[in-house]
Amino acid sequence: MSTFMTDRHAFPALQAGDPPARSHQSNSGLATAIHRWLDWAERRRQRLALRELADDKHFLDDLGLTREQALDEAAKPFWR
Repeated sequence: MSTFMTDRHAFPALQAGDPPARSHQSNSGLATAIHRWLDWAERRRQRLALRELADDKHFLDDLGLTREQALDEAAKPFWR
């Protein structure tokens, strides 16, 4: 291990008795919202693509879906 990482003087702001560093909890709500939005956007993109593929029997066979199953999945709202 390097001296830098083991030397307590390398981080003078982190001396014994100092309060622990603040976690990123204030950003956790924003991060959660961003991740949820990205998940929804991806789900929407996939369902739109599935709707386009619903008439192609070869693609549906590769996916192991019937046309009805593909259309049912594509019709679901993105938040489910």
